[in-house]
Amino acid sequence: MATSLVAHITGTVWKIEKRVGDAVAAGESVVIIESMKMEMPVESSVSGKVIEIRCVEGQGVEEGAVLAVIG
Repeated sequence: MATSLVAHITGTVWKIEKRVGDAVAAGESVVIIESMKMEMPVESSVSGKVIEIRCVEGQGVEEGAVLAVIG
């Protein structure tokens, strides 16, 4: 079952740490969002593989936007 990884705050995608096909552990950072001059990791809640990345570095994102899909 796929799990969507969502932005927990409005900001800018500062860095994408994983790519499609990469393994990811629960609690591991997948994307880092910059907001108010602070870098905040967006961590996976499940272990699995990155199925899809739905953002690019430098992109503005709203709270709740799907950034990646883990399966």
